[in-house]
Amino acid sequence: MVAVAILAAGRGTRMKSDLPKVLHSLGGRSLVERVLDSCQLLNPEKQIVIFGYQGEKVKQALSDRPNIEFVEQKEQKGTGHAVQQLIPYLKEYSGDLLVLNGDAPLLRPETLHQLVQTHQRENNAATLLTAHLPNPYGYGRVFCDGSNLVNQIIEERDCTTAQRKNRRVNAGIYCFNWQKLLAALPKLSNSNDQQEYYLTEVVDYLNPVMAVDVEDYWEISGINDRQQLATAYDILQARIKDKWMKAGVTMINPDSITIDETVQLEPDVTIEPQTHLRGNTFVGGSSRLGPGSLIENCHIGENVTVLYSVVTNSEIEPDTTIGPYAHLRGEVKVGKSCRIGNFVELKKTSLGENTNVAHLSYLGDASVGDRVNIGAGTITANYDGVKKHQTIIGSGTKTGSNSVLVAPVTLGEDVTVAAGSVVTKDVPDECLVIARSRQKEIKGWRIKTDSQQSSVTSHQ
Repeated sequence: MVAVAILAAGRGTRMKSDLPKVLHSLGGRSLVERVLDSCQLLNPEKQIVIFGYQGEKVKQALSDRPNIEFVEQKEQKGTGHAVQQLIPYLKEYSGDLLVLNGDAPLLRPETLHQLVQTHQRENNAATLLTAHLPNPYGYGRVFCDGSNLVNQIIEERDCTTAQRKNRRVNAGIYCFNWQKLLAALPKLSNSNDQQEYYLTEVVDYLNPVMAVDVEDYWEISGINDRQQLATAYDILQARIKDKWMKAGVTMINPDSITIDETVQLEPDVTIEPQTHLRGNTFVGGSSRLGPGSLIENCHIGENVTVLYSVVTNSEIEPDTTIGPYAHLRGEVKVGKSCRIGNFVELKKTSLGENTNVAHLSYLGDASVGDRVNIGAGTITANYDGVKKHQTIIGSGTKTGSNSVLVAPVTLGEDVTVAAGSVVTKDVPDECLVIARSRQKEIKGWRIKTDSQQSSVTSHQ
């Protein structure tokens, strides 16, 4: 049995923010959510978040996650004091307790699984996650014997010159036998400069205590300021992009590309520079995205091209071309083999197969059939100032340039709309609709020049 406790009570003053540090976003998820997700291989019996500063915001942010318990640390008096708050809640608990920091979002699930497995296999009282840092400045050093049993943990300020050469540091991540920890927690003292109760002190009262080294030391990185948040994002992005390139995705200039962990890509996708994939996005094989595109919460079929465009909350069927400079948003659905061209905006609109909206058009709240050609400058006037209304365009229909379809309106199949028309009434199948003023010519008319106007005035 494993219970997980996440320390999430601090404000994080170096973030320079009113938002609790653990709620700052990293790659689309908050720091504390990432820590919770790192426990997924453990199937913990309990997940406890110890909250403090703006605790209601923390609880609200995690309200959609089932089976999370919240314990309040009213005063933030150190990590040991935080864990002491669990005593009334875990009196009857007899398993192991994994203690994590809510600001350490880069831990891999496999790392925590190995930590817990080692702890249980060796029957340890406590097991620490440690790392060998190239520059361990600022970290407490962990001293072990040849079997990785911990002799002592010394804060850097208390280390001798020789002890500072030890590069094994404490990651602040622990697995405890809860009953043994329960006996040690009341012994903690605050006889230090900060007058806080440190969890590391329990090592003095527990035996055996073992260290488990993490292979990738970046996993233990904590977030204390915006620079560290940016560094963590770079590390996260490197992991994600390495994964997809190994899976057969081509990235041109990967440093300029960002991809959320929730994105799914099939082999032979090509991602051009300055392209960003967000949210629950799926991209089918042989599609080409970018350069300069943003795609968020979309399902993109095979062999789709998205060039210099923004596509959000939409579904794109295979063999479709989008862009340059198109904007698709709000539940757009585009059928197979369509073309969405330059400076086209689609909002809450569905297009059938082999339909083209080539340039300079806006379709909002529209349902468009197959083989439709939308002429340049066609718009649906879908808003009457109070409500949005729907436009329906049947298969095989063609609109001329600069047509306005005033919703609610239905155009049947194989309709042709003359250029410059303003269509306000429904049109049946197989019609030519002309809805514009008759052209009128006035012979001999010309604009008077300034000199002609002055001449007329002088003769009056």
